[in-house]
Amino acid sequence: MDEADCRLWIHPSDKNGIAYIGWTVRDECEALALGKQIESTGIKPQAGSPEEIAERKVAGFSWFIDPFGFRHELAWGQRVTPNTFQPGRPMSGFNTGDQGMGHIVLLVPDLHEADRFYVDVMGFHVSDKVLDGARELLFYHCNGRHHSLAIGSPVPGKSGAHHLMIEVNALDDVGVAVDLCERYEFPVSKSIGRHTNDRMVSTYLFSPSVLRIEYGYGGLLIHDLWEPKTYSTTSIWGHKELRPDLPPAMIIHG
Repeated sequence: MDEADCRLWIHPSDKNGIAYIGWTVRDECEALALGKQIESTGIKPQAGSPEEIAERKVAGFSWFIDPFGFRHELAWGQRVTPNTFQPGRPMSGFNTGDQGMGHIVLLVPDLHEADRFYVDVMGFHVSDKVLDGARELLFYHCNGRHHSLAIGSPVPGKSGAHHLMIEVNALDDVGVAVDLCERYEFPVSKSIGRHTNDRMVSTYLFSPSVLRIEYGYGGLLIHDLWEPKTYSTTSIWGHKELRPDLPPAMIIHG
């Protein structure tokens, strides 16, 4: 996706799932400090194996399973090779760098327990929330991107993943992606629309594993004086559900 040697791994498996979620930290000392905070909850982080470290293209990482069944990896020393990214088709490139790969939206069995863990233990900061009838979504940032993590609890007692977002550098790339999906008959989950909170213009595509891919442009950046807000809907316009016949999310646990 960029000059980083590894951003995304796809592993063969007999079932759909999220193998791990990676977060970069400044160095090993920061990983150890965060590890102590996590260990105070009764969860003991483990060191990545030499084989895993080589695969992730980092200097090292520690990992743990959170209370909701997701494996998180705290990595430092990400390997970068300048001027190596070549897109698979003509396009503007991806907005990554210090903002990381994008964001992931997880489904958790208990929204407020998850909120306490991700904020008080892992150190995320609240960006805002959406209260849309019975649906509640919480959004968090850890760098300049409006949110790198969001959580919802549509099915009590179950964990899963709704979508992974990647951001491109030009709006035209979003439109071209929709055209290509139509041409090659890949299912499009939601029409193009603009979100209320981060103002991103995006569409949602289905991956073969049912995990949705949000493909967007123009997301807001967070600043130090950011004040969280509460919205009554996720989108200003668009984002109409196009394939209600397909699963709404990937259920992993429960």
